Amino acid sequence: MNGPDRANPATAGATLLAIIVLGTAAGFGLGTLLGSIAPLTLAGLAVGFAAGIALVYTRFRDT
Repeated sequence: MNGPDRANPATAGATLLAIIVLGTAAGFGLGTLLGSIAPLTLAGLAVGFAAGIALVYTRFRDT
């Protein structure tokens, strides 16, 4: 049986948004260290989006 928050669309959206923000922040931080802020921030955004979709899909697949 799933917990009450597993089927909540707000939880799925918040999870997706959190992973996107973390990926973007990681890309920005790495870009700042390496001197290539814009490309690595965009790469972090893309990786965060893909990871967020994968996480939300696997977590909410059965609901």
